[in-house]
Amino acid sequence: MVVRRVETLYLAGPEVWYPNVGAHFGLRQHLCAEAGFTMLLPDAESLRELDPGEIMAREIYAERVARMRRADAAIVNLTPWRGPTADPGTAFEAGFLSGLGKPVFAWMNLSSEQDAEYRERIDAYVGAQLDEDGVWRDGQGAVIEDFGLPETAMLWAEARRLFVIVTPDVMGDVTGLELCLEAVRQYVDE
Repeated sequence: MVVRRVETLYLAGPEVWYPNVGAHFGLRQHLCAEAGFTMLLPDAESLRELDPGEIMAREIYAERVARMRRADAAIVNLTPWRGPTADPGTAFEAGFLSGLGKPVFAWMNLSSEQDAEYRERIDAYVGAQLDEDGVWRDGQGAVIEDFGLPETAMLWAEARRLFVIVTPDVMGDVTGLELCLEAVRQYVDE
């Protein structure tokens, strides 16, 4: 039996932009603790610059990178945000964590079953059509990745598990987080 130690989790997702961010973080922290893990929280004390701008952005970046390095594993929310794909900051964090060799678990909330395929979401957002060679392209003629997956191949493949949840409460449903926490427990127990 392989022994894997996972005590701390880095959670990434668009929740940081939600109007009730405090409630979302509180619930996520509680669910992590209930599952036996510690959610690594942002260190607001590390910010010296209090005016939004380049210096503050660099401080936030440095704090998040330090936190990702301390994490034993990650759970990322790939719910489409402000478009057909995951929040770009979350995508970066997922890739960075994967590059560090941290196990990454992911979920996405969608409002309909049809949205479960990446190509379908691109089609709904900017349009898609099959060309004469059977390749899906957007309105500008660019190829649309079409592997029948819920997200791009790179985001899908780096996640050890990616749960797709169809829910009317795309911003608030935590079923995917709960499934990821169970998957982390199973990963530790393998």
